[in-house]
Amino acid sequence: MKRWWSIFLVSLLVTGSARAQTNAPAALQDVGIDQRLGELVPLELTFRDEEGRAVKLEQYFGQRPVVIALVYYECPMLCTLILNGMVKAFRPLTFNPGQEFEIVTVSIDPREKPALAADKKKGYLREYSRRGAETGWHFLTGDDEAIQKLAAAVGYRYKYDAASDQYAHAAGIMVATPQGKLARYFYGIEYSTRDIRLGLVEAAEGKIGSPVDQILLYCFHYDPVSGSYGVAILRVLRVAGLLTVAALAAFIVVMVRRDRRRKAQP
Repeated sequence: MKRWWSIFLVSLLVTGSARAQTNAPAALQDVGIDQRLGELVPLELTFRDEEGRAVKLEQYFGQRPVVIALVYYECPMLCTLILNGMVKAFRPLTFNPGQEFEIVTVSIDPREKPALAADKKKGYLREYSRRGAETGWHFLTGDDEAIQKLAAAVGYRYKYDAASDQYAHAAGIMVATPQGKLARYFYGIEYSTRDIRLGLVEAAEGKIGSPVDQILLYCFHYDPVSGSYGVAILRVLRVAGLLTVAALAAFIVVMVRRDRRRKAQP
């Protein structure tokens, strides 16, 4: 029964089809992610880190953009897929947790404790295999009040189902600015490395990344509906037009100089 429930959650909450929502059980009617772009994460909220220390969210903000993931550590399927998708997207990323960005993973289950969070962190750091990542990827637990306030602020709607002893929730992660303003949402269980990179560069207001990233940001735009970056056709055409003009100008300059040298010869 639990495995069937998990499979149904994955098929429903990842695809997000209208038909599936219509036929969804009552436990799933109020489950989803509502974008709160531009709104602030309540940084004053207190949680527990992997070592059991009381920490405020604000200590993970202030200097770098932050990837936020709401999951629960004993989730039988969907949360594991979300975390696996994060690792898969982070591996090719040249940005490093603790240097260019932070990752804050928060359990939505108030029954889960720091010891479980520590085990999860250990396992995913091993999977990620990025030197120094332990300083920038944080696994938190907290009480029900703090969890609900954070979930409400980021638009994350979930529900506990007593029959299966599981949480019904959607699949997705968020990117916030160093000041705690929600900037980007990415849906599903697989995330594009390019999209996450562009989201982090935008959230950091150009303080990380390269000139190439700025060009990509000009040619790609974020679509809130799909939660991904798509090609901005008009911008690409403008760039292509400028490059064509520059190439023609360079060709003309080369030909004029060649013609002058030829005439200057005896």
